[in-house]
Amino acid sequence: MNSVIALTTDIIRQLDLTPAEQPITTWQQQECLLQQEQTLKFQIDYERSPEDPRELSEIPEIRLWFIRLDARYPWLPFLLDWKAGELARYAAMLVPHQFHPRDGILYNPEALEIFVMQKVFVLSDWLKQQQIEGHSRLQSMTQMLGYELDDAFFALL
Repeated sequence: MNSVIALTTDIIRQLDLTPAEQPITTWQQQECLLQQEQTLKFQIDYERSPEDPRELSEIPEIRLWFIRLDARYPWLPFLLDWKAGELARYAAMLVPHQFHPRDGILYNPEALEIFVMQKVFVLSDWLKQQQIEGHSRLQSMTQMLGYELDDAFFALL
């Protein structure tokens, strides 16, 4: 079952994490985070003029909200619905990029590499704390973002 966190202009402008905190806190208290793996989506309803050509990930206020969310829950990619594109959109909120009409999101390669490795380290530790097998999950996540990590790398962790 997918979970949707609805974000409005006011929530974003006030940097209000309540819409995300409420379900995440409930899942943590009920110890059911594993059941929420790859089910989370964001519904963003941000007011802007019809002439504004920017993608949501190019709007500074939205990016700032996601930066704050990531600071609070750096392991959040575990919950995102990867197949629905939420992992790529989340990365776009945090990683410098350009949007190309034909090619879509073009991440800054070095920034994306730093983001991916930081998430691998954070999630590796978090998954161990949760007693969740993480090796294959982390490999899948990095593949979704265009990276291959071999087994020797995980032996270092």
